[in-house]
Amino acid sequence: MDSLEQYAKVDEDHFQKMPANDGGENGGEAKLTAVLGVQDGGDFIDVEIGNSNGEEEKVMAPEEGKEESGSNSTKNQEIKEIQEHNDKDIHVPRAPGNARKHKLPRIKSQAHLPKPDPPPPTTTVTKVERTQSVSMAETMPTMPSIGKYISDRSNSLSAAIVNRLTSLKEDKELAAKDESVNIEVTEFKIPGVKVIVKMKTEAERLSLELRGRVSIFTRSNCRDCTAVRRFFREKGFMYVEINIDVFPKREKELIERTGRSETPQIFFNDKWFGGLAALNELKASAEYEAKLKELVGDRCPEGAPAMPVYGVNDEEDEDDDLVETVRYLRRSLPIQDRLLRMKMVKNCFSGADLLDAIRDFLDCSRKKGVMTAKRMGHKHFFHHVFGENEFEEGNHFYRFLEHEPFIMGCFNFRISTNDCEPKSASFLSDRLSKLMSAILEAYASENRLHVNYHGINKSEEFRRYLNVARDLQRVNMKLLTPDERLAFFLNLYNSMVIHAVISIGHPQGILDKRVFFNDFLYVVGGFPYSLNIISNGILRHNRTSPYSFVRPFNKDDRRLELIPPKMNPLIHFGLCNGTRSSPAVRFFTAEDVENELVCAAKEYFRRGAIRYKEDFGQQKEVLKWIVKCLDSTQSGLLTHLLADYDAQINIVYQDYDWSSNL
Repeated sequence: MDSLEQYAKVDEDHFQKMPANDGGENGGEAKLTAVLGVQDGGDFIDVEIGNSNGEEEKVMAPEEGKEESGSNSTKNQEIKEIQEHNDKDIHVPRAPGNARKHKLPRIKSQAHLPKPDPPPPTTTVTKVERTQSVSMAETMPTMPSIGKYISDRSNSLSAAIVNRLTSLKEDKELAAKDESVNIEVTEFKIPGVKVIVKMKTEAERLSLELRGRVSIFTRSNCRDCTAVRRFFREKGFMYVEINIDVFPKREKELIERTGRSETPQIFFNDKWFGGLAALNELKASAEYEAKLKELVGDRCPEGAPAMPVYGVNDEEDEDDDLVETVRYLRRSLPIQDRLLRMKMVKNCFSGADLLDAIRDFLDCSRKKGVMTAKRMGHKHFFHHVFGENEFEEGNHFYRFLEHEPFIMGCFNFRISTNDCEPKSASFLSDRLSKLMSAILEAYASENRLHVNYHGINKSEEFRRYLNVARDLQRVNMKLLTPDERLAFFLNLYNSMVIHAVISIGHPQGILDKRVFFNDFLYVVGGFPYSLNIISNGILRHNRTSPYSFVRPFNKDDRRLELIPPKMNPLIHFGLCNGTRSSPAVRFFTAEDVENELVCAAKEYFRRGAIRYKEDFGQQKEVLKWIVKCLDSTQSGLLTHLLADYDAQINIVYQDYDWSSNL
């Protein structure tokens, strides 16, 4: 409903003393009276000025070049003209002396709403003595009329809405009698108000009638599980998903209830229904709605599968067997800053002090102390300050992992390092892949081109992923096979992109991109990894990134040991950097990573282009490589083009869209 506003301002020096009827000889003072008449939506129509001798004078806006008439007949005629043109702004004419012209704002009428009756005409004029400055609020005796006007208009609009809703309800009841009428969305308009009523679908009404619970045991990257989820989502049914890869301890319960570990398995309340085949049979049944009501029409009993508990760590971690010794060393070693090789090295300790402290704590021989120190270095409790060795006797200096200069910039580091026994790299790689796949199944579009980062940030799956990321701090990456290493770094890159968007936001400019790709770090196996290091240092065999002349690793960097035996150009179709031009986000398995990359490349060529052309060759070499990733029709056309040696071939690359893949 439109609001009415009125603004009025009277400056004290606008009103000057005016001569009385005797020509100013009696020193009479001018008197001001403003009369407000509500007509045609509340326009101001009259302004009257009275003098001290009791005579009243109606003042109108005269035409240019004409003087005011003194006769009453002329004044009456001008008053009528002002009333007939009440849509125009009224200006107070220039009075003798220093009086100024005033513009009184009007309140425009609303043509589409009912108009209240105008108040009775004012018969008397209240005069205000000009003894001091008079505010406009004091010169408007009809303000209650405006309040009444607003109230009447509000009541009229409310009544119109109620009447329209009542008529809609009656129309709905009449339409319900005809089964051929299917009302999904009803829209109607009231002046100034638009109301849309969305009617519930048959599936939604059925879902409300089912008071029980539908529980589904699933796994990540399972086609049958995806089909079951899609069925219940399309039908609008609420269900509880228990993903075995997210909640691994629930697998034991699944086996106890069904005698098998295959997924999906559907439960209606406490009754085991079956998998996808059983659901398809129910869907094909003519009375499947009646059967659903029979299965889950009643409230869920206590014997049904329990809903997953969020925010609770049900995975047990064991402390490292060296943790007590390490904790003693942290307390007893003389850790301080030292000048070494013309560099100031912070928070370091000597190898000799380390060996003596170990022998004192374990009360062991020198040989056993050296072996213990090497085991600590191998498990990344500490590193050589210049990365030369794990541990050697002599004049060497070391520092703990939590004192490394890069550690505070690592987003998988929480206050202190993880002192639990490091899990195997293959287990963590598989766990990371399954958790992130579960996240995509719940919070990404089916084509994986759009991601709900806000939903991911609030999810239980992401909370558990952060725990897995923390376990990567001291993992031994050298134990991975080449395929496992390739799948691990592809998955780690895509996971870090999601984490970076959630933590620091999507990059908007050049400086933001530098922070996003170079300064967002994970500590993995005791060393820092950024998105640039993973993509260009590891996966692209230590090549420079675009618009850079510096390689990620120097020749002595120990991370060079993790580079795959050969560079696979298909990696570009498996890396998603959170932009619209990047490939769809996905996660890979070590068993079939090569074929999965080929599928990703074919999917990308249906809509995208190549970004790193230097990895594929030049001109025709690029096209020959692309032929392998196209469908039969496009591959045949391109092969015929390449066979024509006289053909001039130019490759055009699309502009890269850096906007977010929200």
